[in-house]
Amino acid sequence: MKSIFFAIIFLGAAGIVLQAQNLRADSLKQLLEKTPKDTNYVKLLTEIGSAYIFMKPDTALVYAKRALDMARDLHYTNGIMGTLTGNGELLRMLGDYPGSLKMQFEALDMYRKVKDTSSEAGTLAFIGITYMDFREYTQALQYLLQANLTYQQLPVDPMSIFILSNIGNTYDLLGMPDSALYYQKQAQEKMKGIRHGALSGLIQIGLGNIYKEMGKTDSALQYYHQGLLNASIITENINLSKVQQKIAGIYESQHMYDSAMYYARRAFAQARYTAQKPDIMESGMLLFKLHRELNNADSAFLYEDIVAAMKDSLYGPQKFRQLQLLMLDEQQRQQKIIQDQEHYRNKIKYTALLSSLGVLLVLGFILLINNRHKQKAKNEIEKAYAELKATQAQLIQSEKMASLGELTAGIAHEIQNPLNFVNNFSEVNKELLIEIKVEIDKGDLEEVKLIVDDVISNEEKISHHGKRADSIVKGMLLHSRANTGKKELTDINALVDECLRLSYHGLRAKDKEFNAEIKTDFDESIGKINIVPQDISRVLLNLFNNAFYAVDEKRAKLNGIFEPNVSVCTKKLDGKVEIHVRDNGGGIPQSIVAKIFQPFFTTKPTGQGTGLGLSLSYDITKAHGGEIKVETKEGEGSEFIIQLPNV
Repeated sequence: MKSIFFAIIFLGAAGIVLQAQNLRADSLKQLLEKTPKDTNYVKLLTEIGSAYIFMKPDTALVYAKRALDMARDLHYTNGIMGTLTGNGELLRMLGDYPGSLKMQFEALDMYRKVKDTSSEAGTLAFIGITYMDFREYTQALQYLLQANLTYQQLPVDPMSIFILSNIGNTYDLLGMPDSALYYQKQAQEKMKGIRHGALSGLIQIGLGNIYKEMGKTDSALQYYHQGLLNASIITENINLSKVQQKIAGIYESQHMYDSAMYYARRAFAQARYTAQKPDIMESGMLLFKLHRELNNADSAFLYEDIVAAMKDSLYGPQKFRQLQLLMLDEQQRQQKIIQDQEHYRNKIKYTALLSSLGVLLVLGFILLINNRHKQKAKNEIEKAYAELKATQAQLIQSEKMASLGELTAGIAHEIQNPLNFVNNFSEVNKELLIEIKVEIDKGDLEEVKLIVDDVISNEEKISHHGKRADSIVKGMLLHSRANTGKKELTDINALVDECLRLSYHGLRAKDKEFNAEIKTDFDESIGKINIVPQDISRVLLNLFNNAFYAVDEKRAKLNGIFEPNVSVCTKKLDGKVEIHVRDNGGGIPQSIVAKIFQPFFTTKPTGQGTGLGLSLSYDITKAHGGEIKVETKEGEGSEFIIQLPNV
């Protein structure tokens, strides 16, 4: 069963799909009604799903899920593994990357338990390709290289070549053309003696991408056209859209707009035909760019909307949060493996201790076996630990990216007001200048002078608000400049006020109904203190975001019969500076107060928090020689206190 679904997936990925899919599906569905609900029923559901895989992927997913549910009910292990892999690939094609990875990780676990090396390597490859589609290229490379390492010990087959070519594609996306070329050439070398048009097309597209990045446009076009020739043999080939899009991109860069438009339209149509969301987005983006360059405003707006919707569907915040949670689950699974290995190792030690009472020869044999197991367990633990560290680093980076999104929303809100003034006064001046022309023609110079005075006054307002916007931008650039990790003298009151406004406006930008009363009380005697402003900003933004979240959550529970309030004050004490952030939200239960600074602990609903914010804030404050504390009363609110050295 597992080999059936691997064959279906790979043949689908290569574009080898029967033309009479609908007729085949209809005949299989008629056969399904006569088949008893046993393992053959699972296989039949799988085949029906494969018949719809490109024409109707949503329908294919319905049958694939039915097959998985039935396999689970029957405790049909091979069927569960195969349908998990199939469901994962269908979810990837439909743009549900977190859902796809969840299925693939479960399949990977089962293949490892039954020691099916070939299927394990195939699943590792599909996990890598899913990460590549989600633009997590480093993570993708990790799994693809693992898959390749396994396949090097197996006979050459199309799947091993497919993996090599995708490793090359990943290196190309990471901006490493030399490594990319090495793996694509390896794939090309292994193709000798194998007739497989779709695989040849995949390699030729990959080589074209590399030469394009190297600036060798003629060589790139040559490979692309060879790839197009191979891909065009089969209508359902998913590479057909990709290669036409690449050709269109080169023609667009050479300002050959007719040729570019021809291939871009074909790429877009093919992507929709095979239901490949990433290709729909990429070819739609190229069509938007072409129509904009050709001043076709209506068409440009149409494709811009399509691209925006597709981008949100594939890479929106919800998908990103789901991926974070999935990676956290995988991390916890790795920790469980480590614990199981430790338990197993202790069991072996105990057995060795009891066996020491036996014959010396038996004791020596047991010690030898134990030593081998320990070495194997050590290697697996080191591997799991390395994966765990990589996952932690990625989650921390995700938390930083979330903070960047909140900063961006705040900046947009801050700068919009002066820009509105500039735009409005510019429109008024345009109308006044038109009136001047009319009055000049009439010869009414007095009226002209009055209008000119109005224009001058408006220009002064434009200048004022332009400088105001410039000041905001400079302040934001100063705030967001690269973190060198060096401390510098910083006006802590100004920094607190800036972060407070950014947090509030960022939340307002996401939820127009959100509102809260803000109170500030800054001790002006503090002056400047020596800190890393970017790091302390991250701490402040996290505390303000949590405070606003708490009061908004309480307002929602009380159906709006509540006045949200967040207050901030700074104090100068003996050798210290304190920052108090207080809210009148729901407070923190005493049973979990001791846990809130632990990594990955969060009280927010699934998908709304990683549990890294307060942990990072605690570490940053400690690194500054300071301290962060919390005072809370359940039902009445919380107060976080940051203490920093006054130096």
